[in-house]
Amino acid sequence: MIKLLIADRDPKEREGLKWLVQAYPIPFDQVVLAGNIMECIRLIEREVPDVLCIELDMIPRSDWENVKKRVLHYVKKVIGMTVEATFERAMQAIELHTVDLWVKPISPDRIKRMLNRTYKQIAESHTGSDSRIQPAHARVSYQTLFLDQKSFGENRSLMLVQPEHSKCVPVLQAFLQEYPFHDQPDLFPVSDAVVCVFPRVYADEKKVFLQEGHRLLNEWSERYEDPLSLVINIHRDPLLSLHQKYRLAAKALEMRFFKGHRQVIFVDEQMDWTAIDPFLSTDEQREWLEMLNRFDKEGIKTWMHQQFSYREPPFPDPDLLRIRLTSILAQLRRFMQSHRLHEDSSFESHYHRVFASVLYSPVLFRIVQDILLFTYDLLCGAESRLTDANSNIIEQGVQYVEKHYHRPDLNLPQVAWQVGRNPSYFSHLLTTRKGITFRELVTEIRIRHACRLLKETTLSIQEIGNRVGYKNTNYFSRVFKRTKGCSPREYRPKRNERKTK
Repeated sequence: MIKLLIADRDPKEREGLKWLVQAYPIPFDQVVLAGNIMECIRLIEREVPDVLCIELDMIPRSDWENVKKRVLHYVKKVIGMTVEATFERAMQAIELHTVDLWVKPISPDRIKRMLNRTYKQIAESHTGSDSRIQPAHARVSYQTLFLDQKSFGENRSLMLVQPEHSKCVPVLQAFLQEYPFHDQPDLFPVSDAVVCVFPRVYADEKKVFLQEGHRLLNEWSERYEDPLSLVINIHRDPLLSLHQKYRLAAKALEMRFFKGHRQVIFVDEQMDWTAIDPFLSTDEQREWLEMLNRFDKEGIKTWMHQQFSYREPPFPDPDLLRIRLTSILAQLRRFMQSHRLHEDSSFESHYHRVFASVLYSPVLFRIVQDILLFTYDLLCGAESRLTDANSNIIEQGVQYVEKHYHRPDLNLPQVAWQVGRNPSYFSHLLTTRKGITFRELVTEIRIRHACRLLKETTLSIQEIGNRVGYKNTNYFSRVFKRTKGCSPREYRPKRNERKTK
């Protein structure tokens, strides 16, 4: 049993150091606290701590020799603490043979590193009488881990730690080498993960590893952005080889597809996936077609979450789910082609990125989000194309009226037929986009041309009316007056008068 004594006058400092030791964890079996020098001396003699963290400022000059004598006699490792880095404090640290001198405030990282290193040094120096520290098994090798053969001391715990991107494996290995495990494991980096083999099993190993796993994930996430997946195999069966434990852990890693990253997954038993029909049914294909044609974003989002939100086992086979997701992509592909979106390189590139996500992304939720975002982009693109197409249709119709305004029989069905649309739909688009009816459009164009003829020619009112599509001169005059506020005859002198001024 390795003990740590923390001696500091400030109760918050004492409790803070104790909390740090227990929270990370730094693997001391017992942590005791002293708030004054007399209590510190008493605990040194009674508890015989292996490591002493002592505030040097709390030691009176009159008690220095007494304290020094007991510390050097009873304590293996000493760490000094002080508020001010003075020469006197440095000399005291040297006399106590301290392994480090901390000047407050102290970095938590420095505390963790030094206490963990000090613990390891003491653990390595212990004799075989301390069965907790002495290794219980022979060292593990890649051969015992990856070949299905029996070796001495198979009853070990195994942790498989995998970053999302394999390029982070060297960084992960360095992180695990410095991480203050309760029992330091043997580390075996592989192409996409690091295997941690622990030297023993615990009385309550699931609770121990659950706490250890969450602390490890939290500390990693504070330093790095790449998320981790963590699988723990604590099978006690002595007949189960390390290779088999590793294979089970690698199989359990597939649970990440449903649970996501930053989860502690335990290997309890061999997983069996449930079978599903990987293809969309005829009704589902029809439903997708209708939702896309309605531009129903909320309906599509609800459908995806209902289909692919798995919270509890049994889970379907991930490979079959990927096939089902590609069936959805096939519906989106048809929609792209029907709206000619595949001709746009940005949509085409986005499609291939989502297809790669369906095939290779390790987390189902991320695939669903990728598909939804891609679908929303497609719907926006299709709406934009329809808007542009409708605007183009209106312009074609207006140009046709500009060209044929002189025809008395010009009507809405003729123009709608020319642009390939239903008359009522074309009328609706015209009113929506231009804010006028078809009759108002024709009248505006005809009267504009009539004004030009009245200004630039000496043609009669009847001839001008005939040229702009009005057979009846009286009707032409009424329409002109309603539009311009005066008759055609009155308009001509006004225009000529303005010209002479």
